[in-house]
Amino acid sequence: MSEEQELGITESKEHSPGEWYTEVVQKAELADYAPMGGFIVTRPRGYAVWERLREHLDGWFKNTGVQNAYFPLFIPESYLEKEKDVVEGFDPEVAWVTHGGHDELEERLAVRPTSESIIAPFLAQWTRSHRDLPLRVNQWCSVVRWEATETKPFFRTKEFLWQEGHTAHRDEDDAVEETMTRLDQYERLYKEVLAMPPMKGRKPEHDKFPGAHTTTTIETLMPDGKSVQAATSHYLGTSFAEAFDIKYIDEGENERTAHTTSWGISWRAMGALIMTHSDDQGLVLPPTLAPKQVVVVPIWQEDTRDEVLEYAADIAAELDEAGIRAHLDDRDHRNPGFKYNDWELKGVPLRIEIGPNEVEDGEVTFSHRPDGQSVTKSSTDIVDTTREQLDEVFAKLYASAEETLEGEIREAESREEILGTIGQYGGYVKCGWCGDEDCEEPIKDAIAAEIVMVPLDRDEEPVHDECAICGEIAEETAYFAKSY
Repeated sequence: MSEEQELGITESKEHSPGEWYTEVVQKAELADYAPMGGFIVTRPRGYAVWERLREHLDGWFKNTGVQNAYFPLFIPESYLEKEKDVVEGFDPEVAWVTHGGHDELEERLAVRPTSESIIAPFLAQWTRSHRDLPLRVNQWCSVVRWEATETKPFFRTKEFLWQEGHTAHRDEDDAVEETMTRLDQYERLYKEVLAMPPMKGRKPEHDKFPGAHTTTTIETLMPDGKSVQAATSHYLGTSFAEAFDIKYIDEGENERTAHTTSWGISWRAMGALIMTHSDDQGLVLPPTLAPKQVVVVPIWQEDTRDEVLEYAADIAAELDEAGIRAHLDDRDHRNPGFKYNDWELKGVPLRIEIGPNEVEDGEVTFSHRPDGQSVTKSSTDIVDTTREQLDEVFAKLYASAEETLEGEIREAESREEILGTIGQYGGYVKCGWCGDEDCEEPIKDAIAAEIVMVPLDRDEEPVHDECAICGEIAEETAYFAKSY
């Protein structure tokens, strides 16, 4: 087997998406499996994608009053138990520390599955007056949830990276506005950075974050017809504030209980990104997130080597100086074909090919990663032209993802229609629902699909008068789907 064949993807996205996905993640040098089951090692190329995603969100958070902080990895058991719903919701997944060195601890420490129970006590300490509110903190960290399910890098691992924002507010209106502000920012991230069309909604009552009043969600549809819970923003009401005594004195010198929120996105967004855009040649990244946006590949014979290399190096340097992340691949021991395959596998959005003809004519040839389209342009305005090409690549990726979603929301009026539609097509099935969790079970048991979302507006009329499962009056519209 040649090195070129070993380099490429051998699995099919269409026919074996699970194996294909794992191969892309490893061969594109995003991650490797750790020696402990359920954990991964994030390689520099993968971490660079996460850093760029983080930079976008972090800037938007700070522009809207959020400050970054860091709280301990360990949470005393007594803290976790102050909010009983959190304990009940996460208990099967909590990892516990019982010893420090050789000594048994007086109190077990939970490895954070989420941080409400360690952050809320400090929000209480830092809140005295209405003037202290709203109080907004965020941390970028890892959490551990000891899930028994099969590991899929970035989608589902026992330890994963995320951000979690936590805020305290004077009243419900302010806290709900905060919840929606964060949901809108996550929607913006998917649209403007990940090149993916998101759907906004909320989780049904039985699938809310433990202890929350309302959990809002961003859902994205994968090419295999499964949904991904892509980000969540929770209005927690006063449950955490009451449990941890987050109170303030209002303008009339009355003591009030604060309303709190929490919101987060994990590196599951990277899994959705990889699954959505990549293909049988390897990783595909939007220019917004790619560690290298452009690779410049010089193509020479011995008699043209120096002039081609000099021209290509000048192009790469000009792009780099203008803030475009460009790389000159001048490896002597690799031919152009190998370089093309190598950078396609690693997801570089745009390739610039430069041979003797381009040098002679003062031009460059662009090749778009998503579809291989080539176009030759003058190098006179190389920076502006390259930016235009990168914008075209982004637009192509978004249009392709939008096409995946289009037509994948279908309606059903019975249990049989829900099962048949999801079984045949995947995607989302929209139906009337009475609001009873028991009506989800027949669908979940039969094909492992569940209610991933209901409309944001609680007063929105259901699409059908009757629940598709039990026939009772429909209280909500439910979106059923299989999910990652």
